[in-house]
Amino acid sequence: MSGLFGGGAANPTQGDLSKDVQVTNGPSDSISDMVFSPASDHLSVTSWDSKCYIYSISSNGESSGVAMLEHQGPALSTCWSKDGQKVFSAGADKAARMLDLAAGHTQSSQATQVAGHDQPIRCVESAMVNGSQILITGGWDKMVKYWDLRQQTPIGQLECKDRVYTMDVKDNMLVVGTADRWIEVVSLANPGTPYKVIQSPLKWQTRVCTIFSPEANGYAIGSIEGRCAIQYVEDKDQNGNFSFKCHRQTSTTDRNLSNVFSVNAISFHPVHGTFSTAGSDGTFHFWDKDAKHRLKGYPEVGGTISATDFDRSGNIFAYAVSYDWSKGHQANNQQLPNKIMLHPVIGDECKPRPKTGKR
Repeated sequence: MSGLFGGGAANPTQGDLSKDVQVTNGPSDSISDMVFSPASDHLSVTSWDSKCYIYSISSNGESSGVAMLEHQGPALSTCWSKDGQKVFSAGADKAARMLDLAAGHTQSSQATQVAGHDQPIRCVESAMVNGSQILITGGWDKMVKYWDLRQQTPIGQLECKDRVYTMDVKDNMLVVGTADRWIEVVSLANPGTPYKVIQSPLKWQTRVCTIFSPEANGYAIGSIEGRCAIQYVEDKDQNGNFSFKCHRQTSTTDRNLSNVFSVNAISFHPVHGTFSTAGSDGTFHFWDKDAKHRLKGYPEVGGTISATDFDRSGNIFAYAVSYDWSKGHQANNQQLPNKIMLHPVIGDECKPRPKTGKR
């Protein structure tokens, strides 16, 4: 698969999975989300088994479970406080919960509920606003709610155009992707009103939306139709917008047809600003959006990839090989793989292409 950016499975762009290692004692059901701590070597993982797991991850790939949060329904999203001392998870039980690791809490019984919605909470994010820690939740009740952890009721809310499917926050910007392909960009300086609302340039359902890093001046969208869009926020930067095909395979029976797979996860490298896509075809790829170039493509990992993240240094790329529910309940079975893999980012795998001075 070469994608729009060129470069087939030929050698320079073919990635190596041989040094990838599996996290020990992974979840017992499909993995819905996972996020590295911004301040320590920990990874939080939510699963359809109604639990949020916290693992300690060492630089050599060794891992161990250190804490766990439990929900009363599938756990769908997780995030960390900016100081890495608290971990949050949210799920189908319409609740978001917090475990304070700094206080030595490791068990679900020590967790506190910190947010609630009228429908399942699909997304949870953490942000600093005016020096205060706030939690942001997005649900299938079409609401985004803002929470001060010292209060039991939300300090603000935003009614979205449809059910919240995906959400990301960086610096002062929140991006929300909803059903019917709506994308709402919110400035946390004015959180009750969208700064900009567009419909996704991709024609099919939004699966994931991730803000650029390190500059939070735009976002990448992934759809169920094997496409990714790069979108800048400000009008003056709109000529940088583009979309490309990815996670597609040429049909084995008809060379003119492609099998199309969902783009389930997009993660930005914290240092280089390059990004990964991962999908239902069981592959992940690293891209340079500025050069419009694929840096590396990796072989199939033996199952769909449902979630990804880079650690804070950008030296470890975690990916979940897990059923993504793209074919419904009937396609899920016990034989499907369900594991978290750690890929060491070596050499120039994620480094942007050198600037040539030409466009």
